[in-house]
Amino acid sequence: MKRELPKLIGVIHLPALPGAPLALKSHPSVVLGKIVDLAVKEAKLYVAEGFDGIIIENFGDAPFYKTKVPPETIASMSVIAAAVRSAVKLPLGINVLRNDAFAALAIAAMSGADFIRVNVLSGVVATDQGLIEGEAAILIRERTRLHAEHVGILADVHVKHANTISSRSLSQCIEETAGRGGADGVIITGPTTGRAPDAANLLEAIQATKHARVPLYIGSGMTPESVRDLRSQSVRVIVGSALRAGGVAGAPLDIKRMRKFVTSSQ
Repeated sequence: MKRELPKLIGVIHLPALPGAPLALKSHPSVVLGKIVDLAVKEAKLYVAEGFDGIIIENFGDAPFYKTKVPPETIASMSVIAAAVRSAVKLPLGINVLRNDAFAALAIAAMSGADFIRVNVLSGVVATDQGLIEGEAAILIRERTRLHAEHVGILADVHVKHANTISSRSLSQCIEETAGRGGADGVIITGPTTGRAPDAANLLEAIQATKHARVPLYIGSGMTPESVRDLRSQSVRVIVGSALRAGGVAGAPLDIKRMRKFVTSSQ
């Protein structure tokens, strides 16, 4: 049975993992140990400030692999996820950039995480890594094979840093991602990290997710004010950059910013 999906999810932007171009030049176990300590510290901050859930992603690994990350990335994220899972009991999500949904699912299943984020679950998308095709049919079956039916799937539609070429209709993408693709929740974003969705797209997505009977998340560009305005629409939020010093992705968490978001979401 899937755990109830959280409403306000804070992102842990992992620094470059061992093997990535920007990783610290030291023994991999030393680098990983520092990242584990940082991730656990941030997870505890999210708990203390009243967030409903957290998600870890390999944000520092740019430039990203398209659909299959190397073994050391999976191993590193598994160690980090297990440490975070042991330290806090909030719903925990996994996002393996750019679109290694199978690695994310395996990490979630083995670490006891509760959901994954999949940038491209359904359709065909032109991204800065090249063309990515959704593989929902295989992923859903793999979830069953791993006895991981409790792991929810949050899937982007018209995902940021990309152009969806299989359908120009946002409503149709939501319908197919939730219905034929099997997503448990849908995420919309602006065109890039830190940019909010277009107002007309947001309204269309609210109506489409209500029809599809799945929760809608906004995954970029949120402010405390916009969160407050959306409370009556039951829209959920994934927030990362706006919680950090200067609003910069990967910077240290800013407690004042975190508190504003939590207050606005209540």
